Amino acid sequence: MRWKKRFEGLDTLVAERGSSLLATAILLTGSRAAGEDLLQGALERLMRHWNRVHGDREGYLRRTLYHLAVDQWRRRRRRPEVLADVEPPGQPDATEALHLRQALVQALGTLPPRQRAVLVLRYWEQCSEAEAAEILGCSIGTVKSTASRGLSRLREVTTAWTVDDVPASNGASR
Repeated sequence: MRWKKRFEGLDTLVAERGSSLLATAILLTGSRAAGEDLLQGALERLMRHWNRVHGDREGYLRRTLYHLAVDQWRRRRRRPEVLADVEPPGQPDATEALHLRQALVQALGTLPPRQRAVLVLRYWEQCSEAEAAEILGCSIGTVKSTASRGLSRLREVTTAWTVDDVPASNGASR
């Protein structure tokens, strides 16, 4: 009972916006497991500062997500990790939209961290250039140029695709 009083509104925030926040975290990290960890870390930070955060708690949580993601990218740059590409096999699915979405998420993962963050903010989260600049702590011009370069790079990666190049949901080419 005491917990509910102290964090009043947190359960509603997570229930209403949790899936959107998780999707953002997955796009920022490149995998579901890492996205869940990132969201968990952001929720922990929000709970630690709950009494000091007044007003837009979802906005605070989203900014925390992006800042934690950037911190992870910086840490990886200083100490690169060797990761095995082991994803559990997915269920066979006949929809081409699912395959295309997976391929686009993989293509997004090939972008540098800043371009990825700008594209996720602008086109997934549908933030304005000013909002994205505020969240990332940079100028609007930086957001514009980074988005332009990121979209150009995505076009380069995806223009040579044919239907057979789009990876299946289990990660193997068809």
